[in-house]
Amino acid sequence: MGGHALLILLSVASLALLPGATPLQPSQAWSLFKLRQLLGDPPVLGTWHNYTDFCYGGDYKTASAFVECYEDSVTQLHIMGDPGAGARPLPATFSIDAFFTTLSRLPDLKVLTLTNLGLWGPLPGKISRLQKLEIVNVSSNYLYGELPRGLSQLGSLQTLVADHNMLGGKLPGWLKDMPLLAVLSLRNNMLQGTLPESLKDMLSLRSLVLASNNLSGNLPDLKNLQVIDMANNALGPKFPRLGRKVASVVLAGNKFSDGLPADMLASCYLLERLDVSGNRFVGPFPAALLSLPSMEYLSIAGNRFTGRLSGNASCGENLRFVDLSSNLLTGSLPGCLLAAPGKSVLFSANCLSTAGDDSQSQHPSPFCRNQALAVGIVPEQGHKKSGAKAGVVAGIVLVGALVVSAAVVFVVRKASAPKARPARRLVENASSAYPSNLLADARYISQTVKLGALGIPAYRSFSLVELEAATDNFQVSSLMGQDAHGQMYRGRLSNGTPVTIRSLKVNKSQSFTRHIEMISKLRHRHLVSALGHCFQYNLDDSTVTHLYLVFEYVHNGNLRGRISQGTEGRRLSWGQRISTAIGVAKGIQFLHGGIIPGLFANNLKITNILMDQNQVPKIGSYNIPILSETMKSEGGAGSKYPPDRVPNGDKIDMYDFGVILLEVISGRPISSIYEVEMMKEQVRFLSFPCILANSILYTTPSVPKYKNVFDTPLSLKMLLYYETEGVHSRASCNRKKFVDRKSCNRR
Repeated sequence: MGGHALLILLSVASLALLPGATPLQPSQAWSLFKLRQLLGDPPVLGTWHNYTDFCYGGDYKTASAFVECYEDSVTQLHIMGDPGAGARPLPATFSIDAFFTTLSRLPDLKVLTLTNLGLWGPLPGKISRLQKLEIVNVSSNYLYGELPRGLSQLGSLQTLVADHNMLGGKLPGWLKDMPLLAVLSLRNNMLQGTLPESLKDMLSLRSLVLASNNLSGNLPDLKNLQVIDMANNALGPKFPRLGRKVASVVLAGNKFSDGLPADMLASCYLLERLDVSGNRFVGPFPAALLSLPSMEYLSIAGNRFTGRLSGNASCGENLRFVDLSSNLLTGSLPGCLLAAPGKSVLFSANCLSTAGDDSQSQHPSPFCRNQALAVGIVPEQGHKKSGAKAGVVAGIVLVGALVVSAAVVFVVRKASAPKARPARRLVENASSAYPSNLLADARYISQTVKLGALGIPAYRSFSLVELEAATDNFQVSSLMGQDAHGQMYRGRLSNGTPVTIRSLKVNKSQSFTRHIEMISKLRHRHLVSALGHCFQYNLDDSTVTHLYLVFEYVHNGNLRGRISQGTEGRRLSWGQRISTAIGVAKGIQFLHGGIIPGLFANNLKITNILMDQNQVPKIGSYNIPILSETMKSEGGAGSKYPPDRVPNGDKIDMYDFGVILLEVISGRPISSIYEVEMMKEQVRFLSFPCILANSILYTTPSVPKYKNVFDTPLSLKMLLYYETEGVHSRASCNRKKFVDRKSCNRR
């Protein structure tokens, strides 16, 4: 017997040495059984027995009730009733004060979950005795009264969730005394009054959920928050100031009646969810919200937003749900909302131009205009401002005589005064200001853009955080150069894509909508294509301070390095030179006619023709409109002509292309205009036939068709000249179309 007793003793001793096998302190085990008794022995705790060893594990653990220990002390307690069956009535003798007194005998408790248990009474202040609490969830009970001041003594508390109770009173200002509180959720309670201004001082707070209460008044600044849910209250009328890192904003079912701050929201690049439905918002709808890079869910339903949507507006690639219903929107639904599968888009009860059955869900256009007038909004027009409410009312009540008199005075003054520039529309259509003959080729242009941009990543908006990460916070080591327009940085996106980032310091008065629309179209196989843009805002007045343009990074040298300055092994063969020349011609063709309006006078140089890893030439510098405007706004030497209105701009590009071809064919660098003039004199007397001329003239759509060699521009004549110098074989001559056949025989 003695041997068996010794064996058992040794087994128990060895078991006690196992990790996690230390038995729970008897006093804490007693406290757990006491809690079960106070709750009326609920079914969820049916596995707790007198012989249960809570710290060593066993069958007592279920998904709804379990304990975690560290050594011999309880650190986590989770008791979760069945939400589907409803809270089980507690004994009439239940005392929440006694319940928390028993809990306080678990001094190392860090995580406490007590949900759907039917707890009732005010949350006692003695919860402050649990000094190590970090996470508390007491949702779906019957707790009432105000939040106890004792919570402020929990210096380690990070999360407090008490949804679906009956807590009342005001949200206390002493919450700012909780230094680590990051998540506060009090959804569906009876809180009332205004929110304390001290919320803006809670630097650790990241998630604030106060939906379905009786809160009112304006919200304080919420710049530190990432998740905001204040739905179904009476908050407003002003929209709160948000920080750039906000990810979710839900303000549905309140009394916000001002407009949305478009500039502030446009800088919220991490914003994934925005729900402002069921309010009283007025004014223009910021269509830029659709293109935020992280946006997934957007709802503005049930407001009085105005504005004209454009079918060409862009959408973020993550956008999945959009609800524009019951507003005063006109124009066309953006094509990006309808084209991509998997999107859920609601847009009924507006005045949008739609086809088929969707048109029956829309009001006629006068409806939106009349409704806008009824609530004091002037519909968006090129010569009226949306804030001129008093002018509209006065105009309606003017008597006929005054109208006639005012009209006469207006006509006289207009004849003598300089023409004023009309106010710019919120949604600008870049093509609306150009002649109809340009728009007639829209189908051809769209096909050109689509085919030319194959293999290039989609154009999108970038966040400043992305660009800072790509350039290591714009370190000097990433700086590639600087010119009158700004700095140029080299970077690498999170997916490994190398990019070039141009930083432009802009003037507050500049408008970017039309320019960004143009830049987003600069995508072609033979251009260093635009990949996206980013705005940096001044947080004080929400104005744009910097514009960042993101382009491809081509890192295989320039064309001159493969023609006249490269080592012998790296120089292009004749076939590669011809292919390169045709590629450059196609790039110029796209700049001239593949977009509306075309870009001319692009300052083409052989050193600006970059070669990618597949030896594909890309025009690396061209006449981006916003660069010339930036120069003019800063008093620089910008062109006095718009990029699409440069006199003889197409001829300038053709001449520059000819100089590039001269160097491509000769293999010698062209360093002065004198060398070009000398070559022109030699070419002027040439008339030799070559297959090269035919290949350029008759097979390349990039170059116009000419009747004979004497009608070709300088660039093609130079090709013919160097053809006669022995670049091709005798078989390459086409003797039928040219006069001097002896030139071929001489070879």
